[in-house]
Amino acid sequence: MLGSTHGTLTTTSRPARVVACGERPGPAVHGRADGAEDVDVSGRPLRSDIPDLDRLFRPETVAVVGASDAEGRPNTGITRQLLAWSERVGARLHPVHPTRTSVFGLPCHPSVRDLPERVDLAVLLVGDPLPVLAELDGAKAAFAVAFAGGFAETGPAGAAAQADLAAAARRSGVRLLGPNTNLNAFEHFREDLDGPAIALITQSGHQGRPVFALQELGIRLSHWVPTGNEADLECADFISYFAARPEVGAIAAYVEGLKDGRSFLLAADRAARHKVPVVAVKVGRTEAGARTAASHTGKLTGADDVVDAAMRQFGVIRVDSLDELQDTAALLARARPPKAPGVAVYSISGGTGAHFADLATAAGLPLPGLSAAKQDELHQWIPEYLSVANPVDCGGHPVGDERGRKIIDALLDDPSVGVLICPVPGPFPPMSDRLVRDLVAAAERTDKLVCVVWGSPVGTEDAYRTMLLGSSRVATFRTFSNCITAVRAYLAHHRFTDAYRSPFDTAPRTPSPSARKAQELMRPGEQLSEHAAKQLLRAYGIRVPREQLVTSAAAAVRAAGLVGYPVVMKASGPQLAHKTELGLIKIGLTSASQVRDAYRELTDIARYEGLPLDGILVCQLVGRGVEMVVGISPDSLFGPTVTVGLGGALVEVLHDTAVAVPPFGEHHARAMLTELRGRALLDGVRGAPPADVDALVETVLRVQRMSLELGGALAELDINPLVVLERGQGAVALDALAFCH
Repeated sequence: MLGSTHGTLTTTSRPARVVACGERPGPAVHGRADGAEDVDVSGRPLRSDIPDLDRLFRPETVAVVGASDAEGRPNTGITRQLLAWSERVGARLHPVHPTRTSVFGLPCHPSVRDLPERVDLAVLLVGDPLPVLAELDGAKAAFAVAFAGGFAETGPAGAAAQADLAAAARRSGVRLLGPNTNLNAFEHFREDLDGPAIALITQSGHQGRPVFALQELGIRLSHWVPTGNEADLECADFISYFAARPEVGAIAAYVEGLKDGRSFLLAADRAARHKVPVVAVKVGRTEAGARTAASHTGKLTGADDVVDAAMRQFGVIRVDSLDELQDTAALLARARPPKAPGVAVYSISGGTGAHFADLATAAGLPLPGLSAAKQDELHQWIPEYLSVANPVDCGGHPVGDERGRKIIDALLDDPSVGVLICPVPGPFPPMSDRLVRDLVAAAERTDKLVCVVWGSPVGTEDAYRTMLLGSSRVATFRTFSNCITAVRAYLAHHRFTDAYRSPFDTAPRTPSPSARKAQELMRPGEQLSEHAAKQLLRAYGIRVPREQLVTSAAAAVRAAGLVGYPVVMKASGPQLAHKTELGLIKIGLTSASQVRDAYRELTDIARYEGLPLDGILVCQLVGRGVEMVVGISPDSLFGPTVTVGLGGALVEVLHDTAVAVPPFGEHHARAMLTELRGRALLDGVRGAPPADVDALVETVLRVQRMSLELGGALAELDINPLVVLERGQGAVALDALAFCH
């Protein structure tokens, strides 16, 4: 019964089906017909305003404030670089300096107020950019870049100065990159490379160097944005912009901290809609990394398990190292969508194939066994005593003649194979040269992905430097692990984007009737009693046991008769978090005398412990099932998050949970369950019947709705245990804790 009152006997009828956030009943909704701001029921945006960054990357006019041509001055080298960059992009450069009349032969203006024309980009080479930002409004500048440090990365005083800088940018209408940034955006990008490009975003300029160097291997880069402290423009702005650029095949990012969780999710959502992969190194996995990141850019790194879940939820591919970042981004930028999910491993050595297959299988790559017909075909060129089931071991000799190419073509022609990987631990010329030529030629004729691991520590071989790196159709790696990481990300990205439906399209915009009922139960700054917390669950249609709250032994006996023996009796009060440890739960009571005794014992314990009660709950004894926990927790970056996991008394020991950031749909709620180590318990083990997973998913979605609608009032919610009964019988919340803001 929804919205039941004190002492009302509730039923165990199954709640009505809720519409999940993220289900897609119709076309995408991107705006409001009445022109109102497009926000969800919590007041957070459902779409982001994407800045037109064309004038930042391809300006017509550039002002360099603090320009210099004096030898030995740091600003001189920077001015020279900006001059060269302006010439490449076709921009007119205006030096600005209060005491110079010319810089590198160009007329110099004493201040930005004296500029002769509108400025698309102002580069601020001054120690204090604040006064210049205040003047830029008159010059009608679109963008400004502030290199100066000493802001949020230095502590509270610097953070206050950075806030002043951001406020000045807002007042002037200028979009600001930085402060604490560098010249990476104005590097010399190779223009002789073609194909899809990588767009690079880094909060630390130095950390982008390995990706930028990919140009020397023939991989195109289109942009490099060093975002610095992100006083205004942030990583999310650039992801959103790059996601719609036709030349961008992948976005690579080095992220120390996120400025705003919702902005990041909206940017990742935009990339997923456009099927553009985002590959990111996100520091802060450890306390030391988080502390160093904060001192570097003054950013919150966020709770890492939540950041990790949010990235996974919206398709951002998180990698750990810069070499993984460059290899994975390079593959995803250039590889065509897979024609099949299977991976075939082809090697000249049985040992190499077995080693690679072990690593690949452990990482989750699918290595399907080849059909008997395909194996018979391969044995035309490979001795019968060698295994060709997958991995395929050719024994070495066939790669030295025409058999090598026939083997490769036969594998690529197999309909179950979408990726062919050839690991070469070390060169063995001339046969390895012939093998590489055959692989490159086969890659040119197929639309399937061909990967080579060239494991030579030297890397100067002609087969590697000329043939492999000279091919845009072969993905070349130097290590097994990087190849496996990249291929796994490639297959996962396409699976994800093929099935992706944006949860922002159907996120609730108006409160439900449940929200109005629930608001009446909130007690600001207090923990709700179990009875009040269960009323909150009832308001959202989450099933709880039949129960009554009583304040006398006689009333307890009457309630037990109505609820039906056997019963459970529990103390209910606003300060009770661990009732089991205090002996405040009695289970399986079967008579009136047991109920009377239990009532006296529970109230005596509470009195002794000094715990205020609102009464004793007399509850239905629910049958056995799988004990789960479902809850709401706050996060500093993303707001309320939803957790599901194995519950019961050992929940704090097992730590087997999955977390998601609202909004999400039913598909993702089910995916959360696959992350649990104990997922098999829901399928039934040791003769137990399968649990009602549908009811569990439904509860997760209802709790998500609570997090969206009550996030401003409900600080935390913990349903433990939620007993998931046999399939078709539902799920029942046996206990609940709720904390109000």
